[in-house]
Amino acid sequence: MIPMTYSVSLISPEENETLSQIYLPRGRYEVKSEIYGCCIKLICEDHFLRDTWEDNFYSMSQNVRSHGRLFVCKDPAYPPDTVLFDPLAKTVFLLNVRYYGWVKSIALSLAGDILEDEHGIWSVHGACVDIEGKGLGLIGASGSGKTTQTYGLLTNPRTRVISDDWFFFRVYGEEILAYGSEKNFYIQEDLATIWKEFDGLVPNNSFDHDKRAVADIRWVIGKGRILPMTTLKTLIVLKRDPTDLNVAQSLDPETTMKLLNENNYFNPHLLVHSSFKTHMRNKYFGDLLARTQCYSVNTTGSPEETQKLIRSLAGVKQAP
Repeated sequence: MIPMTYSVSLISPEENETLSQIYLPRGRYEVKSEIYGCCIKLICEDHFLRDTWEDNFYSMSQNVRSHGRLFVCKDPAYPPDTVLFDPLAKTVFLLNVRYYGWVKSIALSLAGDILEDEHGIWSVHGACVDIEGKGLGLIGASGSGKTTQTYGLLTNPRTRVISDDWFFFRVYGEEILAYGSEKNFYIQEDLATIWKEFDGLVPNNSFDHDKRAVADIRWVIGKGRILPMTTLKTLIVLKRDPTDLNVAQSLDPETTMKLLNENNYFNPHLLVHSSFKTHMRNKYFGDLLARTQCYSVNTTGSPEETQKLIRSLAGVKQAP
């Protein structure tokens, strides 16, 4: 069973040094990976975690110095799902974390924090696909159907994927460029119960105790349908609200920004919350919203019904 939530505690450089002295000798495995140009170093005790991480992310030369470090350790002195972050040294300690999905999301958030501070590159916790050269982003709260609808879009041969869970964006003049960073995606076991095309993608004995596995979806959609970037044109905010009779509606930038602020940008994995970070995130998300067409889609219908609606909003040509 996936745990519900965790919180991030900020620590000082002195606390970081103390913890590093404890956990570095226990780090049996050290892996350097590239996350959109950042070298993120994983230090852990568990070979299964190391193998899953290496399947998930692109490797980085061991000669490159790390921009951020991620310690993943067990320690009975701490409660489950403890996350400690030193924002100066860009070092995260994940203690007794039970879910790999959080490990990879916090790694992406660590890279995102570095990119925010130093390069004007911003994170979106959501999926991004390319449909005939036009980028479509899907965001929303957990359980709103982002993953289901992303893979539904991928059953169309005109759709290519940038990311199924997290993408970065930059503002270039009047365009928003969206970038992915994961080599393979962490998928749910029940994906094939909705979209039969993904049946058999992962052997049943390869799923972890959370019924998920890192999978190379190229075996299903083809090697040429994973792209490193696209130009984002449309943003769809998914929600699941049986009390709302509006299935879909257009959103203006002000309304969309209000939704983002009320829902912490639909990103529970942001490591730092401050007035400065909020100011900068609002500025760049404002630039994104001014350059994209935004919609809200209520996913209370069947996955197939919602998929048809999303495709119509994204301008996907229907098969004759």
